[in-house]
Amino acid sequence: MRQPVCRKHGGLVVGTIVGHTWEKSRFLSPYLRNTLWEKGVAIDTLETALPWSQVREASQAIPQSIVDAMSKHNENVMAFSHLSHVYRDGASIYTTYLFRRTADPDELLARWHDMKHAASQVIQKYGGTISHQHGVGMDHAPYLPAEKGALGMDAMRAVIQSFDPDGMMNPGKLV
Repeated sequence: MRQPVCRKHGGLVVGTIVGHTWEKSRFLSPYLRNTLWEKGVAIDTLETALPWSQVREASQAIPQSIVDAMSKHNENVMAFSHLSHVYRDGASIYTTYLFRRTADPDELLARWHDMKHAASQVIQKYGGTISHQHGVGMDHAPYLPAEKGALGMDAMRAVIQSFDPDGMMNPGKLV
């Protein structure tokens, strides 16, 4: 019998149980997020895609950067990553992090910005895309020029100007 590809490369064959478990509970996550919020815990996620040569190091460095960002606030955070999509040339690293909510919403937002910035810097360091499939939006827009370069940004502006000359479609969300 031929050895499965994943086992040949040191992986573990888990069959279909993981997929079926995810399918059964995938719509329950938003309710868990609300319950955690009510208990004083915030949860967020971020994702990137990188070439295989960077995946191992980045998958450790991204959650560590989030932990380090909160340590300056004398706060703990639980941060962990998994591969959500795999491709021939690389993979998507999906990071989840949970942290204590503060009573002051401005302080909570500042802490979230610190974590997001730290993780985004690490993503850039390892050559990852600032956002994989979820889009760029306002949160990731400041990091896009480092990924795309001046020529890439000019090209995006030209496409936007060509297809949306009045700037009506999601203004300010990409460039």
